[in-house]
Amino acid sequence: MSDSQTDTPDGRPSSGAELAASMHQAAGQRGKTKNLRPLRRLVPYLWKQKAIGLAMIVFLLISASATPSMTFVAKQLIDRGFGSGNVAELNKWFIVLGAVALVLALSTALRYYFITRMGERVVADLREDVFAHILGLDPAYFLKIRTGEVISRLTADIQIIETLVSSSISIALRNLLTFVAGLVMMMVVSPKLTLMVFGVFPFVLVPLITFGRQVGRATRDTQDAFARAVGFASESLDALETVQAFVRESFTRKRFDAGVEDTYRMSVGRMATRATMTAMVITLVFGGIAFVLWLGAQDVLNGRMSNGTLVQFVMLAILTGGSVANLNETWGDVQKAAGAMTRIDELLDSKPNIVAPAQPLALPEPARGDIRFQDIRFAYPSRPDQIILDGFSLIVKPGETVALVGPSGAGKSTVFKLLLRYYDYDHGVIQMDGIDIRQADPKAVRERLSLVAQDTALFSGSPEDNIRFGREDATDTEVRVAAEKAQARAFIEALPQGFKQPLGERAKSLSGGQKQRLSIARALVRNAPVLLLDEATSALDAENERLVQAALNEAMSERTTLVIAHRLATVLRADRIVVMEAGKVVDVGTHDELVSRGGLYARLAQLQFSS
Repeated sequence: MSDSQTDTPDGRPSSGAELAASMHQAAGQRGKTKNLRPLRRLVPYLWKQKAIGLAMIVFLLISASATPSMTFVAKQLIDRGFGSGNVAELNKWFIVLGAVALVLALSTALRYYFITRMGERVVADLREDVFAHILGLDPAYFLKIRTGEVISRLTADIQIIETLVSSSISIALRNLLTFVAGLVMMMVVSPKLTLMVFGVFPFVLVPLITFGRQVGRATRDTQDAFARAVGFASESLDALETVQAFVRESFTRKRFDAGVEDTYRMSVGRMATRATMTAMVITLVFGGIAFVLWLGAQDVLNGRMSNGTLVQFVMLAILTGGSVANLNETWGDVQKAAGAMTRIDELLDSKPNIVAPAQPLALPEPARGDIRFQDIRFAYPSRPDQIILDGFSLIVKPGETVALVGPSGAGKSTVFKLLLRYYDYDHGVIQMDGIDIRQADPKAVRERLSLVAQDTALFSGSPEDNIRFGREDATDTEVRVAAEKAQARAFIEALPQGFKQPLGERAKSLSGGQKQRLSIARALVRNAPVLLLDEATSALDAENERLVQAALNEAMSERTTLVIAHRLATVLRADRIVVMEAGKVVDVGTHDELVSRGGLYARLAQLQFSS
């Protein structure tokens, strides 16, 4: 077993309770914010779609103008159509009404098409940029934040942004224009009744704002409870085999059910509050409209206002009042999007610790595979007081095979992580082909390394996809040769679709040994000058280990190789064996030399070979 788990602090909750607490803390940061400045980051994305945005605004103006125009046509239809008793006049205004309705329908449809298209494009660009940024962050960043939180920002938070850009902005602008146009027309139609409507507004807005805040708080509490339940469910499903192995299905189900019930109870309270608000607002709104309508009816009876004018005013009042209510709803969406953008900003503003220097040095060509560690001192960022490597020095000559052995926690896997530029070290120098790797582009350094990790990370594609992940331009022949060398071709070709067979999430359809052989094939097809093997045969049975070890021996003879091994039988043929303890090199030599000296290696060898 590799010491990677000891060397690498995972920085994640170690129990369901801690996970729930972490999820609650993350969820508690969600919701609305009154600070809208984070939304400024969307401006460049919107500007790139300015042609589509301009088309949307044109049709928005047309539809916003057509809506209050309907009230004018309705007035003329009543006063000049019905009031005149002339069928031709009545038909004319019905035709005008139909024409305005057609313009409204077409402009609304085109407005929806263009705003939705613009929103989808903006969100797609934003999502691509966020994911590209995530890929550039180094492992140290993920010690400070849960991977699930990062995925949530990439999905749920950007989904909130999509709602804003693809609908809420358009709806808000439409309602704002409708409110302004309606208000102006109301003042023109009847200044007296308009002032009366303004007198009714405060009685509607006060309960709307008061209850709206309560609904907002209840919504956030519900989201928090749901986030805790989902977080626990996600962790449980990810470790479903462990749950079943310990027969903890009942406990896990009850815990999830408790979270869901908490969410339900909070949702019921939120719905009750919202229902009360809705009933009160509807009562006040229609009561106010009825009062204004009664006043208008007095003017109609006294000859101061026509029937059509009263109908037009009532329609305008309903349109204007409805636009205010809708503005309140969309304002909530804007605040929610601002909160989501704040979390996305935190992600985009995070800078990796490992970056290419302004003027990186080019690694020499052709690659030789010369590796040098000089007095390396290192501690993980999450545990700065715990020194993992303390004065570690090692020279690996081109084409040499060097094995790193020692107890767990000795720092073996950390050596690989520093060479791969996952972390920066505090003191010392690591050179590749004579160049300090900190002065080179990290990608250029990694291109010369090929890793086979103990914890095989495979993907849901086919075996061919997973092998070609090592080198994108590998030919079909090279893919199959690599699989042959890794003793993987036989089981791959036995699959229903062979090299094209989908393997499922994390290739869970394969056994541990099959996954490890596929990982070895991926490393072999890369043809990198330096091969890093971290317990590369730990999941293989004795027969396959013998076959794969023969293939690895062939691969190691062609390039520089660093091997981490706890099973000493796998490194007997190494040119040198480096014994590590407490982050230091305590002995170096061949197997026979180290055994004859009777140190730490001899004790480890005796424990493993005595049987």
